[in-house]
Amino acid sequence: MSAPRIGVLALQGAFREHIRSLRRCGADAVEIRTREDLDGLSGLVLPGGESTVMGKLLTEWDMMDRLRGLIRDGLPVFGTCAGLILLCTDIIGHPGQPRIGLLDASVRRNAFGRQVDSFTTDLELSPFPAVRPLEDRAAPMRAVFIRAPLIERTGTGVEVLARVNGLPVAVRQRNILAVSFHPELTA
Repeated sequence: MSAPRIGVLALQGAFREHIRSLRRCGADAVEIRTREDLDGLSGLVLPGGESTVMGKLLTEWDMMDRLRGLIRDGLPVFGTCAGLILLCTDIIGHPGQPRIGLLDASVRRNAFGRQVDSFTTDLELSPFPAVRPLEDRAAPMRAVFIRAPLIERTGTGVEVLARVNGLPVAVRQRNILAVSFHPELTA
């Protein structure tokens, strides 16, 4: 059985860290920079970075509609931080910002504060304990929040997987998984 081919949007942001993490997990991780790079993927990661820049580049480089179509058709996608913002239907305070807009949620950019307000915390991702090795099941996941977005509203089809101070920071809707934090910066 061959390794899954996972694309990481490499227009801007933390794509190198995601590629390194995916390769450690045994995936064939590849950089996505053009429409053609989207062919033949098993899944896609939208990394953290600057959501406005990524959205503009996806539009200017004629990738947005193709990407939206692939996700709508079932391509598994994982958005972290800025990737979460790109996936949401509503970006509070930025209605004109280009976005993929398939995750039925409203998000506020930089809601946890500026760079100096970054923090780490332990999360228990409730639906996933059986995925971890038996000896690790009780161990929470370390989460790094850097200028993190806040999910303020979720639609009825969106499952909340983890919270910080009662606020959603990890969600899933069908083939879309999105988090406010940076899992690529931890083991």
